[in-house]
Order: sequence, then C-alpha cells, then structure tokens
Amino acid sequence: MYKSRISLVLRHLKLLYLADRAWFYLEKLRNKKANVVFRKNNPGVPLPPDYIMYESFQLDYERFYHGGAGTAKWLVGYLLKYKNKDHLRILDWGCGPGRVVRHLPGILGNGCEYFGTDYNPKSIRWCSDNLKDISFSLNTVEAYLPYPDAYFDFIYGLSIFTHLSGKMHYLWLKELLRVLKHNGILFITTQGDNFKAKLTQAEQEKFEEGGLVVRGKVKEGHRTFSAFHPEKFMEKLFCDVEVLEHIKTKPLTGGYLPQDVWIVQKKRI
Repeated sequence: MYKSRISLVLRHLKLLYLADRAWFYLEKLRNKKANVVFRKNNPGVPLPPDYIMYESFQLDYERFYHGGAGTAKWLVGYLLKYKNKDHLRILDWGCGPGRVVRHLPGILGNGCEYFGTDYNPKSIRWCSDNLKDISFSLNTVEAYLPYPDAYFDFIYGLSIFTHLSGKMHYLWLKELLRVLKHNGILFITTQGDNFKAKLTQAEQEKFEEGGLVVRGKVKEGHRTFSAFHPEKFMEKLFCDVEVLEHIKTKPLTGGYLPQDVWIVQKKRI
C-alpha cells in the first residue's frame, strides 16, 4: 500500500513517466550481467530492443524468452480443452514484441494460422521483421481491429484489460466478440483479489463494492495505466457471453501475484 500511495502522488504530479523511465535504467543495470550471458549462450534468438521488452514485460532476457515459451504451453493447455488444434485462427490481442505468440507455431504446428496485434508501432514493426509464420497488424487504443467478422477461433489477451479504462472494457469486448467466431473462445487475465493488498483504503472500498479501480492520469494502454477487477465487475462485463472458467490462483512464494484467468465463449446467435 505504501508503494501505491507513492504511485498516486507521482501520477498527480505527472511524474510517473519519468519515474518509470528511471526504473527502466535501474532494471537495465540490474539485469545487465545475466542478459549478456543469455545473448552469448543464445546467439540465434532474436530479442526486441530493451525498452520495448521492458514496456511490455520485464527487462530479463531469460524470463522473456523461456518464460514466454512456458506461458505459451500453459495457454495451449487451456486452448486444447475447448478446441481441436487443427485449422485454428489464433489472435494474440496486445501481443507486444511477441513474447508468447512467437512460440505457438512450434507448439501447435503449421496447421493453424497465427496473428498478433498491438497499439505500439515499434513492437509491431519489430515483430513483423523478426518473427515469421505470424501475421502482425497495428491497432490503436480505440476499439477497432482490422479483421472481418467471425474470423478467429481463439483470442487471448494477457494483462491487456489491466491497462484499460472502464468504458474501454466494454468497447473492446464488443470488438473482440465481433471478430470471434460463434462458439469461439476468449481467454483474458485480470488483476483480481490477489491485488487488493496493493490498493489504498479508498480503492479497496470501491473494489469491495464491485467497482473497477483505475489508476490513470497517464496514456491509456501504457504499462503505468492500471486497472483492478473485482468479480462483480467482470460478471457484469461478461453478461452476454458464457463464462466457461474463472481461475484464481493463490499468491506464490517470492511475492508473485498471479492474475485471474477468465475463459469465455461467444454465444451462438
């Protein structure tokens, strides 16, 4: 909660971007030795520029690459519960520099089609130049995707709703459902009950009442824009889809807070 108060003060003073940039350089210095070793041991692994990696994840090459592979396998485990892996169109919504989607062709094979979209033009440019067998496109924070209606079988967004305002939750869900096939699967993660300890008292009260807690005063979609999701809010958001699973994982050792997982299915019209 102490860190949360500092964050709120920095937001109010419009110094959060500056603080985040300073933290980037600290992370760059802290991980320098390990990152040099990773590059030496993995010369054939394409890695995005440091700030692009940091902005979407962490500045840790090992966790970015091998952790991304682990996340991809974890994601596919859920995908195969609901879909046959053949001839699927899969979209990574908010793909960043391709941390997860880059691994999917090697896991699922070439019988599927893979897509990634993000609002950061630098990320999309890097992905398009370096990650083959995947189609990338640029979107904006506004809720529009350059795909036809009912195009995808499976869409996932890992920690994307966590950087959107309440209004954009509803607009983006509508757009995601537009491009999702009937009976298609939407897989997203949110900052649920595990994150209440990070909230101020006033924020906790709003959260307990079922209200979305948003920390803005920065560019929407940026890593410093943060949203926290009580179950009541998510249940209301998903009132027109079928919730297949809501997965809550207890905090892990080392202080890591897992996000909630919501798996929903588009209802047949």
